[in-house]
Formats: sequence, C-alpha cells, structure tokens
Amino acid sequence: MGISEKLWDTLTAVIKMDDKVERMAETMKNQQARIEDLTLRVVRLETALEIALANPLQRPSVKEIGND
Repeated sequence: MGISEKLWDTLTAVIKMDDKVERMAETMKNQQARIEDLTLRVVRLETALEIALANPLQRPSVKEIGND
C-alpha cells in the first residue's frame, strides 16, 4: 500500500465517522426534546395532584363519578 492509499483510507474513515457523529448528535437532540416534554408533563400532573389533594371538599364522591 502506498502513502496515497493510506491517506485516502484515513480520509474515508474520518468522513464516515463524521457522518455517524452527526447522526448521533441529531438523535441525542431529539431524545433531549422528548425528555424535556415528558418532564413538563410530569410537572403538570404533579401540580394537578397537589391541587386535588389540597382541596378535599371539592373532589367528587364515588357516587357522583358513577352517575356521569
């Protein structure tokens, strides 16, 4: 193998790695967005639960739920 072939193989390997790194970065970005979305949903659920538990008189009874 000549130097030019080694250089070409190295350059090809670097280009392939760059593509893989870019795809991985995009995947991580999408995953981070999903995590942030889920975090916001959990916060909303926790808030609703805390409000419901703080106002026990305003919660519907089992009879009221069954009549809907």
